[in-house]
Amino acid sequence: MSMHPPPKDWFTPPVGPERLWIGIGLIWCLVLFIAMPYAHFKGKQNSTGESYAVDKAAFQERVAQQVATNQVGEMNGVPIVEPSPGGDVYLQGRMWSWYPILKLKLGQEYRVHISSTDLQHGFSLLPMNMNFQVLPGYDHVLTLTPTSAGEFEIICNEFCGIGHHLMTGRIIVE
Repeated sequence: MSMHPPPKDWFTPPVGPERLWIGIGLIWCLVLFIAMPYAHFKGKQNSTGESYAVDKAAFQERVAQQVATNQVGEMNGVPIVEPSPGGDVYLQGRMWSWYPILKLKLGQEYRVHISSTDLQHGFSLLPMNMNFQVLPGYDHVLTLTPTSAGEFEIICNEFCGIGHHLMTGRIIVE
């Protein structure tokens, strides 16, 4: 079996509707080429929080200390913590839950520290449009001021293993 080059006249330039669709595709590429940097710098799509490298064991200790000093209840075996407004709040992603349940006050500002101690997870606060990648060894700090009362569900939107579908958490705002 051998390969033969194509005949010399195999290519014909596009004509009619084919040229139109190629032109539309090219124009769309240019629009997206301009839109992506614009959305990055002017679209307020980036997190306003801070990120720090953190030792996983040290972060886990901060979470445990927060639970020990601020626990106000329990829901399905998971502690509910009510931290002081204006203070630091710690939320840990772990196989396969968000720990602990946070109880926050409406209109008060909190610094929420989010990290993982095992795998990469995704933090998605429903029904808000809030999504963050949560990586082991990094402390992502979000300044949060709850503007509506209720119970808000946290889900993991990054596949993290066999129990991924069970990875939920909760923030209660009163």
